[in-house]
Amino acid sequence: MSQRKALSFSSSLLVLGAVASAIPAYAQAGGDEIIVTAQRRAQSIQDVPVSVTAVSGDYLEEIGAIDITDVQKITPNATIEVARGSSSTVIAFIRGVGQQDPLWGFEPGVGIYVDDIYIARPQGAVLDIFDVERVEVLRGPQGTLYGRNTIGGAIKYVTKGLDMDAPKLNARVSVGSYGQFDQIVSGSIPVSDRFAIGAAIANYKRDGFGENLSTGAEHYNKEILAGRVSAEWAPSDEFNIRIAADMTDDDSNAKHGHRLLPSADRTLAVTENEYDTRGGAGDLNEVKTKGISGTITWDASDAITLKSITAYREGETVTPIDFDALPQPDFDVPAKYQDDQLSQEFQLLYSSDRLNGVAGVYYLDGSASGDFDVILGGLGLTIYQAGDQTKENLSAYADFTYDFTDALSLSLGARYTEDKTVADVTREVWLGLGSTSFDPANTGSLFLATQTGYTDLERKDSEFTPRVAINFKASENTNLYASFSQGFKAGGFDPRARADLDPLGLSQEGFGPETVDSYEVGVKGNLFDNRLTYSVAGFIADYKDQQITVQQGVDTDNDNVNDTFVSSVFNAGKSKYKGIELEGAIRLSDNFTLTGMAGYIDAEIQEIISAGMNIASGFVTQNTPEITSRFGFTYDHDLADKGSILFTGSASYRDEYFLFNVPNAGFGPNQNATFPEGGPALDPTPYTVFDLGATWTSENDRWMFGIYGRNLTDERARVAAYNFVSPSQLGIDGAYQAFHRAPRTVTATLGFKY
Repeated sequence: MSQRKALSFSSSLLVLGAVASAIPAYAQAGGDEIIVTAQRRAQSIQDVPVSVTAVSGDYLEEIGAIDITDVQKITPNATIEVARGSSSTVIAFIRGVGQQDPLWGFEPGVGIYVDDIYIARPQGAVLDIFDVERVEVLRGPQGTLYGRNTIGGAIKYVTKGLDMDAPKLNARVSVGSYGQFDQIVSGSIPVSDRFAIGAAIANYKRDGFGENLSTGAEHYNKEILAGRVSAEWAPSDEFNIRIAADMTDDDSNAKHGHRLLPSADRTLAVTENEYDTRGGAGDLNEVKTKGISGTITWDASDAITLKSITAYREGETVTPIDFDALPQPDFDVPAKYQDDQLSQEFQLLYSSDRLNGVAGVYYLDGSASGDFDVILGGLGLTIYQAGDQTKENLSAYADFTYDFTDALSLSLGARYTEDKTVADVTREVWLGLGSTSFDPANTGSLFLATQTGYTDLERKDSEFTPRVAINFKASENTNLYASFSQGFKAGGFDPRARADLDPLGLSQEGFGPETVDSYEVGVKGNLFDNRLTYSVAGFIADYKDQQITVQQGVDTDNDNVNDTFVSSVFNAGKSKYKGIELEGAIRLSDNFTLTGMAGYIDAEIQEIISAGMNIASGFVTQNTPEITSRFGFTYDHDLADKGSILFTGSASYRDEYFLFNVPNAGFGPNQNATFPEGGPALDPTPYTVFDLGATWTSENDRWMFGIYGRNLTDERARVAAYNFVSPSQLGIDGAYQAFHRAPRTVTATLGFKY
């Protein structure tokens, strides 16, 4: 660790930590206990022997949070960002594990759940903060407690339940920088004392942070309409049925990124504004998702609860990706994606004086497909890529905790998973700009060759993964735990595979599963009459066969110009991630609370064997800053009969990190023939984001008015990039651009509750 990083981390340790929801618990409730369902039953977060961050929807609103990516600010060792080229596709990493490439052939390493419904694809998964009860982030492998196993962790988005006793109405309007105008309305009505219906609708609009200088369109704008309806029926005290349906329609313009190099002919310079682009591939972009679910809960006895969770979801994306970010179609990719999933889960929850736990079976039948053209206009060529992957998962799991004494308990869990993957992969080469296979209107193009024509490729992966945890309550206010768990992610097939460059047919076997052995120890507690709440966790994760994806340009005719690309997905031999996480809150008075978190991770890929040699030194762990930290405060001032005002503020730090599994530190002079002057680094540098907010609430709690300043120092932090220039360039101009988090913004919000 460098001296700068050591000093940064040492300063982070000055603020004691608490498991993720202890922070907002004190900030919003003045020391009230916060309850989570991390182990599929309601528990105090201080009693849960796992690393979990939980934050209420009310607190997220109080700090001016926009969407689920804001949760990364309060979660150590987590990266939750909007994917490049999109406004609603999520890239999530926890403790070094996640999914960078949102293409249809890859499984996410971090699971996204909405009311216990697993969201199989990242498109449309940047969930906005509306109608949310709380968000929980579980770090480490999940499988013995959840329907779908995830190797890196889980993000649970829990929506608000319906009130059977009285009608509820919440309305909120926000206006702010860059023409922001958001409207959110939610409510519920009890039709009887046993039946209620509810609905929520949110409309988000914002002008772009920049402009597409080629088309004149807004760049980084937002235009999202989302809605949810639900109904709940409780014919008896023991029986409950809830049905919910939701939809999201994201019509925000395509994001083409900020190119960091001039055009190859030097006629187009680098734009001054990081949010401007020159992309000419088009701005029309749409992501649609919708789903319906039904949950039936029956308290069969005082000890046994039976639950059935049935869900269906589907999504569709149409988007243009301008890799070169220039007006000419040198490297343009019009793309279409589709996905659907059907899941069924049956649970048995058991609760007694000494034994508590859950057991269940889970079934998922999902498919993800798509096609796109890679238009290399400068070369007069188009590569057409298409495919489909279906995933069928059948699992059984159980996790039970036995209390030997009031102080000592043992949790044992196990899961058996069977994954079946079936894939089609198509790759064609066309002469002309755009293939007829992608768009029949491209009648001027000439088919040249089929490079891949795989159909009905099939692989089956299965694994038994255990979990064991011991929990010891050393005192009334101190809880110690240690745990071991195994994680598993099934293999698949590279959706960009090249059969013509694979004479042995190895790509038809696909890439194998990855597994992890995760060890964790921790302590949670409170001191000084609950004024100080803290949580400390240390972890070591030994990975085997981690799935790594690499794409690069290739020169097929030896003219020193790359006219195609190759993709490879391989399993790294060994990786080890180890670190420490601290979170805490100290209530200095009934009105003033300080909060903090700090995370440190040492993530290393140790072994990748190629041609008998270990080449791991050339690879790094992506989207994993070595240090993350946040320090904040809340001050609640009583205005007597005029209500109260809550002041909030925070400073969130993220260390430098890598966007891909290979470093993007830039390239020096004369390392690239087209750009002999060299190019700047793409990977993000360290940055700190400062936020401030003030929220007034009326005495009767019905009205609120808030003003929130986010990223007050206007940090233009990079969160994603494309690199097809160094070390290998694709097309004449190549791709070398970055995508950024939001600049400084100020938002005013008026809300009403009934």
